[in-house]
Amino acid sequence: MLLAPALAVPVFIRMGLYRAVIRYLPERALLTIIQAMTLATLLWVAALFLAEATRLATFPRTVPFFYFIFGTVVVAGSRFVAKSLLWLPERGLAPRDSLVAIYGAGAAGAQLAEALRESHRVIFFDDERGLWGRDVGGIRVHPPDSVGQLIEGRGLKEVILSMPSAAPARRGEIIAELSRHSVKIRTLPAISDLVSGKYLVSQLREIDIDDLLGRSTVPANPDLMGAILPGRVILVTGAGGSIGSELTRQIVRGAARKLVLFEANEFALYEIERRLKPLAGDVELVPVLGSVVDAALVRRTLATHGVDVIFHAAAHKHVPLVEANALEGIRNNVIGAKVLVDAAVAAGVQRFVLISSDKAVRPTNVMGATKRWAELIVRHYGKGPGMRYCSVRFGNVLGSNGSVVPLFREQIASGGPVTLTDARMTRYFMSIHEAAELIVQAGALAEGGDIFLLEMGEPVAIRDLAENMVRLAGLSVKGPANPTGDIAIVETGARPGEKLFEELFYDPANAVPTSQPKILRKPAARGTDGLDEALAALCAALAADNEVEARRVLFELVEAPARLEVSSQEP
Repeated sequence: MLLAPALAVPVFIRMGLYRAVIRYLPERALLTIIQAMTLATLLWVAALFLAEATRLATFPRTVPFFYFIFGTVVVAGSRFVAKSLLWLPERGLAPRDSLVAIYGAGAAGAQLAEALRESHRVIFFDDERGLWGRDVGGIRVHPPDSVGQLIEGRGLKEVILSMPSAAPARRGEIIAELSRHSVKIRTLPAISDLVSGKYLVSQLREIDIDDLLGRSTVPANPDLMGAILPGRVILVTGAGGSIGSELTRQIVRGAARKLVLFEANEFALYEIERRLKPLAGDVELVPVLGSVVDAALVRRTLATHGVDVIFHAAAHKHVPLVEANALEGIRNNVIGAKVLVDAAVAAGVQRFVLISSDKAVRPTNVMGATKRWAELIVRHYGKGPGMRYCSVRFGNVLGSNGSVVPLFREQIASGGPVTLTDARMTRYFMSIHEAAELIVQAGALAEGGDIFLLEMGEPVAIRDLAENMVRLAGLSVKGPANPTGDIAIVETGARPGEKLFEELFYDPANAVPTSQPKILRKPAARGTDGLDEALAALCAALAADNEVEARRVLFELVEAPARLEVSSQEP
């Protein structure tokens, strides 16, 4: 009888059964145990056959069969019983309401369930009707419309979206439906995020508001990216800002020869250079601290580094702050654009891309008016042989500095209330990554004097945005219909210069499609009458520190479409 363990132990060692940590023994270890016992049984059968052949002993033919059955039960049973006992204290500490639902009973969901079921009760949701009421890996699959019942009846607190290959639009629909309930939502990373290295397979992440929007992105056109980035010297103004910093990442990935980081904020410049260094590879990084209004610095920078392409993202963008500091907003956004365009033309810079805003359309505030002036300056003064100067106009980017999303997130984390200016207000939104990628491609499409318009989808009601963010945090909205809710949403009144809604076009009929489906083009107009005189008057008002006169000149120009030839030609 001592022969059985003498044969089995070496096999178990070879199959790695003694290397496994019992506490984390996976269910697939049962297959390894069966394979090891099969091999051990075959060796024993060979040994028994040899013993009978040499007349040393005789054994019943059923002994190997019972040996296999008994050995498998003892070896597997002892390990899995020990695993259950080791996890018993942790299970005892788990709250009684720790029910977690996984949306998606596919391979990714099954792997996630295996990791969670040691310390949580787990159920599945899935869209496939054929799975409803059945078990996947021993876990019951429920229809998605039973979320409300499970919250009330079984204390469901969290749903994890496990559909990494689902289209963004479908993910957005699912999240929108789940966000109607007071349940915390997290997600496995999307396939695109896994491929890019943004997230690891093992990581769960909080739902971003762009998941809820469900925008279907169009892959970047490699020909367009390759036409403007590789081997070139590129300058980004406002390199430490939200859009500027994402542009620099796109440029580094695009194998530029040199990247000049032009930034007025010292700490922002330090941070973006530090973050880019591990990604830069052979791309030379040049930090330049200063303002675009400093004409001497701008000219020296362009001449020293032989810049080929400029992305002009530097601007004061916060509407109420620019409204309260109009002279500085005009000086930075208008005069800064003129200084940069003049220096770029003089230095022979081939491409110039101004990052504009939807607030430049029929502007009602200083920030929007200065952006409109910057578009006109690029179109009017950015001319020369082989020069392709353009503007790119789009709406809000999610999570940018000063946007409502980080503000709402901070207010929710502190217990509320969430403040918004007007419940009727709507805005366009897209992700920073998508916006930066499209900006680069628009620059490659430029022919000179163009204004490009990024496709922003449907406008989003800010009230709906706030309510969805509260629900995504697993909380409820407090109000007349739900006085015991968690977070109140309070209206504070529109701020100076704010619109209830934004526009991307003066006249949508004048925008034409391009080879990139997310980009529309307004071809160059014939000219910009009166811009020279208006600019001189604006500079005089700034020199005299006369805010009233500066505002008058600023809005007089942008409110005169006939002089700017925009009534029938400008989008």
